[in-house]
Amino acid sequence: QVQLVESGGGLEQAGGSLRLSCAASGSIFSIDNMGWHRQAPGKQRELVAGISSGGTTNYADSVKGRFTISRDNAKNTVYLQMNSLKPEDTAVYYCRAEVKRSRFSRAMEYWGKGTLVTVSS
Repeated sequence: QVQLVESGGGLEQAGGSLRLSCAASGSIFSIDNMGWHRQAPGKQRELVAGISSGGTTNYADSVKGRFTISRDNAKNTVYLQMNSLKPEDTAVYYCRAEVKRSRFSRAMEYWGKGTLVTVSS
């Protein structure tokens, strides 16, 4: 009964910006780590950015200095601000969250369906 829904993807020119959002809904007690992954055609899915429940972040080297991940725990939402976009950023971006549905349950992994980001030159 947990769903992750991404939004904010689309077409943008190189050098431009996009902001992705991912809202978790359903039966949620708490959310541990959240993150964004992406997969380009013919490529393996890779971690783009992650953020812990306490706000600790990590980024792929390819996006450091350009992308910023953040979260709003009250809204169960994670964001990815993408600046200085490059054509190499073109991919389907997926939201991931580790969700506890009750106090004594183990966290389970949930994925969104993805949102397409296309960066043109």
